[in-house]
Amino acid sequence: MDDRLPPWAAGFPGAITIAGKDGTILYMNDAAALGFEKKGGMALVGSNLAACHNAKSNGKILSIMEEGLVNAYTIEKGGKRRLILQAPWYESGAVGGIVEISAEITAELPHFKRD
Repeated sequence: MDDRLPPWAAGFPGAITIAGKDGTILYMNDAAALGFEKKGGMALVGSNLAACHNAKSNGKILSIMEEGLVNAYTIEKGGKRRLILQAPWYESGAVGGIVEISAEITAELPHFKRD
């Protein structure tokens, strides 16, 4: 899959992880591999997401793919806040799997309303 990704994805400062419909991790960029270094880093490519998550998280991942849902939230870990965006990706009009983007954000994230 990574040969179809744009060159900027590897060095993107946020973590990008892409998995197929069966949960197999197809791609991790450098930031994702670093973020999951304690769990194996880049060696996680080819393994299944289910092994890295609890039952509740696995259920959420399944619903994202089955129902085409987008899941977005923020977390704080190690004193750093991150925005997490999980969404299905599509191939030929059908859900092909899930992509997760995780990016560091400021403590007070500005919100702008535009019409």
